[in-house]
Amino acid sequence: MRIAVSRQKTFPVNPLSERAQQLLKALVERYIFEGQPVGSRTLARGTGMDLSPATIRNVMADLEELGFLCAPHTSAGRVPTVRGYRFFVDALMQVQPLEAKAVEQLRRELDPQASTADLVQTASGLLSDISHLAGVVMMPRRESVTLRQVEFLPLSDRRVLAIVVVNEREVQNRILHSARDYTPAELVEAANYLNALFAGRDIVQARADLLAEMREARDSMNELTRRAVEMAEQAFEPGGEADDFVLAGQTKLMSFAELANVERLKHLFDAFTQKRDLLSLLDQCMHAQGVQIFIGDEAGYEVLDECSVIAAPYGSGGRVLGVLGVIGPTRMAYERVVPLVDVTAKLLSSALNSRA
Repeated sequence: MRIAVSRQKTFPVNPLSERAQQLLKALVERYIFEGQPVGSRTLARGTGMDLSPATIRNVMADLEELGFLCAPHTSAGRVPTVRGYRFFVDALMQVQPLEAKAVEQLRRELDPQASTADLVQTASGLLSDISHLAGVVMMPRRESVTLRQVEFLPLSDRRVLAIVVVNEREVQNRILHSARDYTPAELVEAANYLNALFAGRDIVQARADLLAEMREARDSMNELTRRAVEMAEQAFEPGGEADDFVLAGQTKLMSFAELANVERLKHLFDAFTQKRDLLSLLDQCMHAQGVQIFIGDEAGYEVLDECSVIAAPYGSGGRVLGVLGVIGPTRMAYERVVPLVDVTAKLLSSALNSRA
């Protein structure tokens, strides 16, 4: 099975000799496996290359000067930098086929008869279980969400319950915060106004049209229109399942020493809870060709500086619906996780397609 991996093209000209590449590859693989800084004697014993420790030290010093390696603290060993990992992933990594047992497990458990929500939940759990890292799957995005009916009910403390019926029979309940208390009669009037204008139309476009009208005719709006716009701005806001993801196995990240700092874990778990940054990163993969790999600060979010995210889009009927992936430390087995993400995206797409 061919795996398409989107390359970052960070290195337009290969800056390394063949010997340096072999040593970098051996060091990255050893560090990923053991999690300890790698020294020249270890490489001399483990590479099979007829090189002395002194020669290897010189090559490692060159790699460090070029930014591919660094020395943590006062250790005599070296560890890969983000630049080192990137070169390894783009130029040196040999992707391993996903184990037949794992492929069979994915095929068996991604049941086309299951609901979409169950498929997403299962896929995230499988990604985590097989990788021993965190698995994430975006809920499918819809091209269009059609408003059928909206109803408003007054609550206490200037709050309003919006009951929004979309598409065929899907009901979304949202708590709105209003500028003042509204009577039940006022809310019924606002709901009737919105239903008359927008029932059967795309809900996101309806919200955009109302906000545009408010900007253009703010001063001339009557009270009913103002009330309806205030309610619709919140009630019709994109959200819920369409802007959500399912995350599994995040506690497995606590077993990695590089992520075990309490403050770092707190920020990372806060980001998982708030979702905004991770959703924004996954959004970047919606129209990617194949697997995307973000290493450390390449993600663009400080909270993920010690992590890597490997992601791929999935879809149905030729349309991209969402993105799934694996989150772990930069020291992850890329050659195993890349095919896992790729195969899972294809099998989830297949399960969704079979129901289309």
